[in-house]
Amino acid sequence: MKASTFLVGLGAGLLAGSAAVLFSTPQSGTEMRTSVKNVSSDWKDKLSEVKFQLSDLKQSISNLTKESKTQVPHTIDELKKSVQKWQTETAPIQENLQNEIASIQMAMEELEKSLAKHQKDPNPTT
Repeated sequence: MKASTFLVGLGAGLLAGSAAVLFSTPQSGTEMRTSVKNVSSDWKDKLSEVKFQLSDLKQSISNLTKESKTQVPHTIDELKKSVQKWQTETAPIQENLQNEIASIQMAMEELEKSLAKHQKDPNPTT
């Protein structure tokens, strides 16, 4: 639902409720006219305030949209640079770890071969 539709409905409901209250109270014609004028003036003031607040809200949204159009791409670029820097800095460490893992695997394979050989020949001749 659009905000303008909601506000029109809200205003119409408030006016109808106010009119119902004004016309259902026992008053003379002069008192009624005075009450209607006062309520009408109050509603005009309130409507003016709502219009001002809506205008302020529209301006804030416009400013936020403009700011986000500049800040979001800048933030994304900074994040990309940070990730690239991190990848560049960690690449040598990653390579060293892979080399160490490969050497540990080779050492384990040699140990397994040695153990298998030892199990086949428990008393080796020297």
